[in-house]
Amino acid sequence: MHRLGPHTGSARFELEVFMIFTNSDGGSRGNPGPAAIGIIIRKDEEILTKHSEIINDCTNNVAEYKALIKALEMALKFTTDEVTCVLDSELLVKQLLGEYQVKSKNLIPLFMQVQKLQDRFNKIKYVHVSRWDKFQKVVDHLLNKELDKE
Repeated sequence: MHRLGPHTGSARFELEVFMIFTNSDGGSRGNPGPAAIGIIIRKDEEILTKHSEIINDCTNNVAEYKALIKALEMALKFTTDEVTCVLDSELLVKQLLGEYQVKSKNLIPLFMQVQKLQDRFNKIKYVHVSRWDKFQKVVDHLLNKELDKE
């Protein structure tokens, strides 16, 4: 996903300029309880990479934020231009759009971490979709596969 930048006497790499999508999901069993995250990075319909992992015991909302943070970190490897973050957590999307306040002391530091990461992109959008969205089903499957290993 890198291309050689303009010749300046030494080779350097620049990220391509294009819009990518992230789909992320986090969940816990027990709420709070064992938790995992699932992420895909895609360009339109093409999945560029997938990631899933177990995270520390936490609530569903904390897991959702941790999944988004990981998705943004992964997205930076592909572009710093435009990213659309697709989530099935209406709470997170409304908090990130400023429609809801972040009141939970457990969520405030995660919200702030997202704010710092989003500043590294030229443009960022947050979109809420149903958990039945075809790409959300993929990330849900990824995280549940991790939890099933426990």
